[in-house]
Amino acid sequence: MHYSNQTHHFVVVGGGAGGLELATKLGNKLGKRNKARITLVDAALTHVWKPLLHEVAAGSLNSDAAQVDFRVHAQQHYFEYQPGRLTGLNRDQKTITLAPIKNSAGETVVAERHLSYDTLVLAVGSTTNDFGTKGAAEFCQFLDSQEQARRFHRNLLNRYLQEEFADSSERNLRVAIIGAGATGVELAAELRYASQQLEYYGLHHIGPDNISISLIEAGERILPALKERLSSAACRELKKLNIEVLTSKPVTEITGQSLHFADGSELEAEIKVWAAGIKAPTFLSELDGLETNRINQLKVDATLRTTRDDSIYAFGDCAECWLEGNERPVPPRAQAAHQQASTLYKTLIAKLEGKAAHPFVYKDHGSLVSLSDYTAVGSLMGNLSKGSMMVEGKLARLFYVSLYRMHQYALHGFFKTGLIWLNDRLMKAIHSRMKLH
Repeated sequence: MHYSNQTHHFVVVGGGAGGLELATKLGNKLGKRNKARITLVDAALTHVWKPLLHEVAAGSLNSDAAQVDFRVHAQQHYFEYQPGRLTGLNRDQKTITLAPIKNSAGETVVAERHLSYDTLVLAVGSTTNDFGTKGAAEFCQFLDSQEQARRFHRNLLNRYLQEEFADSSERNLRVAIIGAGATGVELAAELRYASQQLEYYGLHHIGPDNISISLIEAGERILPALKERLSSAACRELKKLNIEVLTSKPVTEITGQSLHFADGSELEAEIKVWAAGIKAPTFLSELDGLETNRINQLKVDATLRTTRDDSIYAFGDCAECWLEGNERPVPPRAQAAHQQASTLYKTLIAKLEGKAAHPFVYKDHGSLVSLSDYTAVGSLMGNLSKGSMMVEGKLARLFYVSLYRMHQYALHGFFKTGLIWLNDRLMKAIHSRMKLH
């Protein structure tokens, strides 16, 4: 691709669900015709849809098959990919600073560099918020990235092997998950499902009975974002899976072997996962005077433009967006990032044509939580029902899977998404037949 010095340069930082969808749309529309230059910046080399990370962690999803290679995808959709981690911003010069790239030995491969932009979009997502809980950073594992999910899976496999070949007849692996929102609940169910598949991986002395899973919530009930009936239904399903659910148990300290609660009790666990709360990356609060809130989210207006710079936009989990008439900002959900990417795409096209921006309108389509292959629960909101419609079981599971298909469609189009779906069905059928034999 050849660009003149006058070609407008869109730089999108963050290759998560929203950022990658936006870069893809802009590439297909503008990059293909050399009407603009589009660059995607991300520290990773590949993309995996964040709601799938709990499956990667549990080992029930082959992340290599589910990931999107940024370089290949960029070439196919007419944008550029630059590996790098954002560390600085100069709004006067319209440049961003990217940290040096180092190899596994710590040697510098690429020195710190600067990248110029005409329009900058920040879509760097969020990280887990441990609220400063003593010992959380040292002794808990987090699932903010594909790398962390893979590391969790490696650690889990090592623990399985230790228990499998232990001399003692008492084999017991204890897992504690702090935070019973969607991530915590889905991870608990996925880990239970994985524990039931161990014999297919040559592990015959350790099984579901040897693995205890505890889900801990500081509030009165799990899944507080859902209706109480659905929260109760999910709780019942988890208990059927022999998952211990502890509510009203704020964690005050975490040590190498246990969790300590505000009521003075404690729970022993070899593996501890923190899945309670989110915050935007800390570096956002240090970006050349851009306005942020207490959890580092960039403040944006209804067009997703940052409050202090007309050339910089932000969306997804890293942005605080208040819409008129709402009591709360737009929630940090995948569906919100998907909708914002679509609106911002229209705004950036309009900007290039000298037209007015498109205000963002959030449409809440409900919340769905998957309990692995067992079932799903959630609520759907839309024109077909007044208010919300609660769904459970296979129907909820179907809607849950469709969310991922929508993301794939945004990236790959109808034909390729259909091929991916057929391949997934084939692999699942083969896996089922292997179990029967």
